[in-house]
Amino acid sequence: MGNLKAKTGVLLVNLGTPDSTATGDVRKYLREFLMDGRVIDIPLIPRWMLVNLIIAPFRAPKSANEYRKLWTDRGSPLLFHTEDLKAKLIPKLDNSKYIVEMAMRYQTPSIEEGLNKLNKANVSKIIVIPLFPQYASATNGSVVDKVMEIARTWQIIPNITFVNNFVEHPLFLEAWAELGREMMAKDEYDMYLFSYHGLPERQIKKGSVGGYCQLSDKCCGNYTKKNQFCYRGQCFHTTRLLASKLGLPEEKVMTCFQSRLGKDPWIKPYTEDVIKELANKGIKRVLVFSPAFVADCLETTVEVGQEYKEEFEELGGEKWDLVPSLNSNDTWVECVKDLVITNS
Repeated sequence: MGNLKAKTGVLLVNLGTPDSTATGDVRKYLREFLMDGRVIDIPLIPRWMLVNLIIAPFRAPKSANEYRKLWTDRGSPLLFHTEDLKAKLIPKLDNSKYIVEMAMRYQTPSIEEGLNKLNKANVSKIIVIPLFPQYASATNGSVVDKVMEIARTWQIIPNITFVNNFVEHPLFLEAWAELGREMMAKDEYDMYLFSYHGLPERQIKKGSVGGYCQLSDKCCGNYTKKNQFCYRGQCFHTTRLLASKLGLPEEKVMTCFQSRLGKDPWIKPYTEDVIKELANKGIKRVLVFSPAFVADCLETTVEVGQEYKEEFEELGGEKWDLVPSLNSNDTWVECVKDLVITNS
C-alpha cells in the first residue's frame, strides 16, 4: 500500500498595502479595500459612489503622502514584517508536514495566489490564520469571505480551518509583554494607553447576540460567551490581560480607539479625545500599545507614533512613546507556530 503523506497548508493573511507610494497605487488599494461590503457595510451602489467619487479621489494623495513617511528600502513595513514572520515560521514547522504561504486581503500577494499555491501542492487541509488578534467582521470575517469565494470554485475542496481570534493566547500576550517591559525598563510613565483600530458602532451592534450589546463598560467590562465575538469587548479584554501581565495599576490604564473614517459614530472613547483628556489632567508621560496590529503599519508608526505624539506634545505632554508591534518577534513566531499545530 502507498503511504499517503499530503501536507497541511498554512495561509497567513494580513490586511494589505499599496504596491508603492504613488498616488495611483494608493487609490487602487483604497478602492479595493473600501469597496469590500464588510468594511463599508452599506448597499453596493451608494458604497460605489462614496468610494469611487469621494473617498478614493480625495483621500489618495493625502494617504500617499502618509505612506511615504513609512516606506523603507524594503517597501511597506506591513508587507515585509509579514514576509519575515513567514520566513521565521517555516523552519519552526516540520517541512514534511506543512507548507506555508502568506497573503494580503487587499492587493499583493493576493489570497487567490496563496490559496492556488497550496491547492497545487495538493494539501489535505488548509489552516487560514487572519493576523488580526480580535475578531471583527471587517477583518477576519472578510478573510473568511474571500477564502470561501475562491475555494468554492475548486473541484476538490480540502478541509479549511480558520483561526477566529487569539487574544487569550499566552504567547501572544507574552510577546506584547516582552516589548512593553523593554520600553518600561528605559523610562517611567504616568499612563499606559491601549489604542485599537476603531469600527463603526453599527457594525458592533449588527454582531450582537440577542441585543446584548450596549457599547459600554457594562457589557465590555467582562468577556463572556455572550460577547465573545464583540470586537470592542475583545479589545477591553486584551487590555485587561496585558495590564495584568505587566503589573500595571488599573488607574494608569486606558483603552481607546483610533483611525475613524466618515461622520458616523464609531466605538468610543476616541484616542484623540483621550489625548486631550490626559493633557487636561496634567499627564506628561505616556506609553502606548497598539495590540490590534501584529505588524507596524500606517496606523501604528505614523498615526500613533507621529501624529498623536505631536498632538500630545502641543497640549503640553512631555513624552509619548509607542511600543513597537510584534512584527517577527521570536515569541510571536512561537505563538503562530502553536496556532498552526493546535489547529492541525
